[in-house]
Amino acid sequence: QVQLEESGGGLVQPGGSLRLSCAASVRTFSRLTVGWFRQAPGKEREFVAGVGRIAGNTLYVDSVKGRFTISRDNARNTVYLQMNSLKPEDTAVYSCAARHEAKVLPMGGMYEYWGQGTQVTVSS
Repeated sequence: QVQLEESGGGLVQPGGSLRLSCAASVRTFSRLTVGWFRQAPGKEREFVAGVGRIAGNTLYVDSVKGRFTISRDNARNTVYLQMNSLKPEDTAVYSCAARHEAKVLPMGGMYEYWGQGTQVTVSS
C-alpha cells in the first residue's frame, strides 16, 4: 500500500511562488510514476504535471509550461512541484497521485494511489 501526503499549499499573491511536496511512505518509491492534479470549485479535475521513474521524464499541461517544474528526490521519497508566476486561475486543491507503471499519463483514472490534497489560493 502506498500512502501519499501533500504539503506546501497556502495563500499567495499573483506572481508569487509556492513549492508543493508529495511524500510517499513506500520503500519502492523510485519505481513509481507520480503526477500532480488540481481541481477548482465547479470544475473537473485537471492533470498538471507528472514525472516518471527517471527524473527527466516529465509531462506538463500547456497552461503551466514555463511556470511549473516537477522534480523528484528518491532519497527522500518525495516529489516536488515548484510553482512560479502564479495566477488566480491556478487556485485549486492540488493532489498528488502515483502509479506503478512507468509511463507518465495525464488521466487521473490511471493512477492507483492518491493523497488528500492541499489548497492553493492565488489572490491579492
